[in-house]
Amino acid sequence: MIWLTWRQFRGSAAMTAALVAVCAAVLALTGPGLADRYARGVTACVADGTCDRFFDRFFDEYHLLFVLVGFVLLALPAFIGLVWGAPLITRELEAGTHLLVWSQGVSRVRWLAVKLGLIGLVAVGTACVAGLVVTWWSRPLDGSAVPELAQMTPLVFGARGVAPMGYAAFAFALGVTVGMLVRRTLPAMALTLVVFVAVQVAMPMLVRPHFMAPVTATHELGRANVGGLSVQQGGGEVRIAVQAAVPGQAGAWVLSSRLLDPSGKVVSADGQDTPVAVSGTSGPCSPQGAGAGMDACWAELNSLGYRQQAVYHPIGRFWSFQWIETGLYAALTLGLTWLSFWLIRRRLS
Repeated sequence: MIWLTWRQFRGSAAMTAALVAVCAAVLALTGPGLADRYARGVTACVADGTCDRFFDRFFDEYHLLFVLVGFVLLALPAFIGLVWGAPLITRELEAGTHLLVWSQGVSRVRWLAVKLGLIGLVAVGTACVAGLVVTWWSRPLDGSAVPELAQMTPLVFGARGVAPMGYAAFAFALGVTVGMLVRRTLPAMALTLVVFVAVQVAMPMLVRPHFMAPVTATHELGRANVGGLSVQQGGGEVRIAVQAAVPGQAGAWVLSSRLLDPSGKVVSADGQDTPVAVSGTSGPCSPQGAGAGMDACWAELNSLGYRQQAVYHPIGRFWSFQWIETGLYAALTLGLTWLSFWLIRRRLS
């Protein structure tokens, strides 16, 4: 039974393994150079105090490759569910070959167990290796990424660590279960994709923020957490737009970032351009005081009592969140696997 399953599966397995191997080889060859350039750049920028500019230049140079690698890894579990999971049983049902196998002394439960066990392990192993390789390769870029692509944010978190392993297991079990319910390959593939994408969207929006209680803290305004500051002609007012970033918390997942006025009242949310009154027409935040530099303007705004209030999950929770989410997907996978065995005993003939 194992030999037969492998013969049916080896073509798609070989194709996927070849693609993953090529991508892993490219990352393995370019990773050391990327890390070395980042280390040398950090050393140089610390010496002359220009690390902000270095991080911006470094990330901008590799931004497209950073996004492409993440997209490929996010797509891998969906590919496994569509190409490995959904056709696994429907192909047998449509051709009627499952009845031939069962008549040879192989029970339907054993037949399904071998298919799920062998192919499922290959799927999980492939995703695990891919996730860890990408995590290793992208470490320098994660350290210099813009706040919107920080390591804990939804778009990046799912393409790092062990989470892809859970996604692949779930996608594979989902494809098999949907195939047994629908009994047609193409509709099963389409429905698998829709359900998988829906779960992948719902998890970071509705579930992941509650893995742990988020940190709520207030911070002084500065270059790290203000995305835009414009001085109005004539003085007396500046416009501030706080961003989803927290000073001293690079890589954090910021759930909300709001501007507080001196009384502690919320006056704007993340990204909103808000007018703020300052000290007349000749202060450090006026056109006449622009020569003093932005630090003087930040100091005036902070002395007036304006603050950022941020709700966030720090980067130190990354691996805890990875294992919690992988465990949730493992539980979903076990539930779908149980449903598959129930269906094959009760509904398939």
